[in-house]
Amino acid sequence: MRVVIYGVGAIGGIVGAALARSGQDVIGIARGAQLDALQTKGLTLRAPGGTFTVPFACVGSPAEVEFRAGDIVCLAMKSQHTEAALEELSRVAPSDTDVFCLQNGIANERRALRRFANTHGVTVMMPGLYLQPGEVTCFVAPCFGIFDIGLYTGGSNHADRAFAEVLNQSNIAAYLSDDVMVSKRGKLLINLGNIIEAALGRGADAGDLRERVRAEGVAVLTAADLDWQDVGAGDARRQKLMKPGPVDGVPRGGGSTSQSLIRGADTLETPYLNGEIALLARLHGVPAPLNAALTRLASELLRQGVGTGSLTLAQLEDWLTAHQTP
Repeated sequence: MRVVIYGVGAIGGIVGAALARSGQDVIGIARGAQLDALQTKGLTLRAPGGTFTVPFACVGSPAEVEFRAGDIVCLAMKSQHTEAALEELSRVAPSDTDVFCLQNGIANERRALRRFANTHGVTVMMPGLYLQPGEVTCFVAPCFGIFDIGLYTGGSNHADRAFAEVLNQSNIAAYLSDDVMVSKRGKLLINLGNIIEAALGRGADAGDLRERVRAEGVAVLTAADLDWQDVGAGDARRQKLMKPGPVDGVPRGGGSTSQSLIRGADTLETPYLNGEIALLARLHGVPAPLNAALTRLASELLRQGVGTGSLTLAQLEDWLTAHQTP
């Protein structure tokens, strides 16, 4: 089995480096300075347990990959880039390729299934950082993270079992799930706070805003008759396998949305996080004013070209009050 990592950012980078170090056949698809770094010096992974650098093959597009039987593809780009990535991938990869969505949100699997019959969800619990080309950081030990894996349509197949096996051999704890989207919805509830952190800055006081936004999300999932599983601090696996630890010389850079702002990205994944709750709310006739307003806030932060921590809590609360819609 060869693992194709499509999108070598924080998560794709940690997974690719871990797999390559264990001897797994890996090829990455990256772009820009990250592609240049991987092709010239390999990828450096920093973690509480130490630092290592590994080389693995990397190309600039799916068209440069000679797909073969047994390949699996891991989508690791942000959700807003999934549609374009799938369009490129579908031109060159066989339609029976096993595609794993290592992404936040719950919208990617449905889009992938339109093109690839064997589509898998992966709930990624892996605090990672990618700010410098050629370097990624993982902030937990003893494992690099915990993954729940299964077919988007339910159950699991041979590809899930094979992928879980190589992940476990690579210090990523992998678990097969009969209904992986239940787990992914639990992760979605956690990610609803990403845009709040980006607006206020990492570690800033958010009052009870995160709790209110999450409660709104729970109410919407309930109205939509969608089950979810706690994969946050209440997940006992975290206590044993994912203990936070310092990494020498690398401060925590915040969650994925904060990192996008720090890197100067021109899009954010918020429409597929808070916006997903707003969408479900509208489909099922229930209110989600906070998540709808936070989705609009992401566009406003990009329009203004500001970085993380650009608002105080009072300013954020005032903005949300002024921009709440059904």
